[in-house]
Amino acid sequence: MTSVAAVVAWTGNPPGDGVLKSLQNCDAVSETALVVPTDQAAPFGQHAILHSTCLWSTSAVVDALQWFEGTGATHLLWILSPSPNFTEIGLKRLVDCAQDTSASIVYSDYFDLQSDGSARLHPLVDYQPGSLRDDFDFGQVVLLSSKSLDGLASRITEESADLVLGGWYDLRLRLSERGPVVHVADPTYTLSPPQEGQDGGEAHFDYVDPRNRDYQIEMERIATAHLKRIGAFLDPPVAPLVEETVPFPVEASIVIPVKNRDRTVADAVGSALSQQASFDFNVIVVDNHSSDGTTKILADIAQHEPRLVHRKPARTDLEIGGCWNKAIHSKQCGRYAVQLDSDDLFSSDDVLSRIVAEFQCTGCAMVIGSYSIVNFDLQPIPPGLVDHREWSDDNGHNNALRIAGLGAPRAFHVPTLRTIDFPNISFGEDYAVGLQMTRRYRIGRIYDSLYWCRRWEDNTDHAPSLETSNRFVAYKDRLRTIEIAARQRLQQERSRKA
Repeated sequence: MTSVAAVVAWTGNPPGDGVLKSLQNCDAVSETALVVPTDQAAPFGQHAILHSTCLWSTSAVVDALQWFEGTGATHLLWILSPSPNFTEIGLKRLVDCAQDTSASIVYSDYFDLQSDGSARLHPLVDYQPGSLRDDFDFGQVVLLSSKSLDGLASRITEESADLVLGGWYDLRLRLSERGPVVHVADPTYTLSPPQEGQDGGEAHFDYVDPRNRDYQIEMERIATAHLKRIGAFLDPPVAPLVEETVPFPVEASIVIPVKNRDRTVADAVGSALSQQASFDFNVIVVDNHSSDGTTKILADIAQHEPRLVHRKPARTDLEIGGCWNKAIHSKQCGRYAVQLDSDDLFSSDDVLSRIVAEFQCTGCAMVIGSYSIVNFDLQPIPPGLVDHREWSDDNGHNNALRIAGLGAPRAFHVPTLRTIDFPNISFGEDYAVGLQMTRRYRIGRIYDSLYWCRRWEDNTDHAPSLETSNRFVAYKDRLRTIEIAARQRLQQERSRKA
């Protein structure tokens, strides 16, 4: 018979009574524990009390699991804030799906309660092997199987006792190794908006914020251990660069895909052409059927600037990745291809020289710089410099599977890049190539700002809808899923040869 023990992160503020009443009214829920900060009073009632600042910490996770072991329940209901109110059959739906699928984790969509009292559906994305990023959104309620939890409290204590922030992340990765993670694609609860000054019990960290360095170190360690357990961890790559079989017209090409950027493209091209270098270079702009004034602007510049290669592809089905492929496979492309978006600028006139020098002194296949976030008028805005200092030569290629991106500007050894190519998409195409590069080849890094990244209303990822955001994150999860499978296969091949 199914029985459920529930652990709830309690913040001491309403509407927490709602979730407790839902649990009390459910026959399947046998016991409840509240995770309560030591400086807050617990609500009245027959509840076990666990003292911790949040339900994400390692100590809270271990305490909750040890408490659960004593309940004898078949499932642990993990509620990350006091805000959810279950729908009429919501909890039963979660339990039924857990039984039917033998899942280690079950989570669901939910409703967001609006200010006018109405409820709006909040869909989540399906979990897959590539969903190992530490910011994967399970919502506020997950149901965990006791079978999958068996022994994890002692295992985490033995292997992760010194971790502080990564308890939930560590737990859910371990659970994903023990059974299916099932997404119930219908809403089982309504989530009240957080109280003023509250974050709803969640601790979200911006992975590019240098203030969260300790958090990043913990998350990397947890992800690396997971990759080792599933056979996807790789030693630092040592593959040689692809041999150059044809001469190149120039040493480097700055590649700018563009569509309808008449407000910014002249600035971008001017920034590229103003680079000072001791070698020959050109600027390849792939004009993807612009319908504003972009094409004329480029044609006018090309009339008096022979280094500008203005390409207009015949195909009409190209995304940013497809435009990149047109550039790198063209006869005009140089030995190295350096990225510049059509609304961004290099921060100085020696960026190209510095990137090529990094290639020449390291023999790497890809060089990634750092960038500064600015507004349209090039004024700095938070978070400022994004340098991805979480990278390390020893483990950056593994940690790349956890983080959302690798940085910019990106530059490539073209013969090597031509064996990979970009997927024909306009979000995540660079990350797709970067993951494949890090699997096989050495990566060079430059940690001071080379690039001004404009944030404005025409950015591809500016203020996306929830549906668009879900599509973006699910796509990157899919890239990681494919990459994990490739790395597992590579490890198996190496093991057979050893």
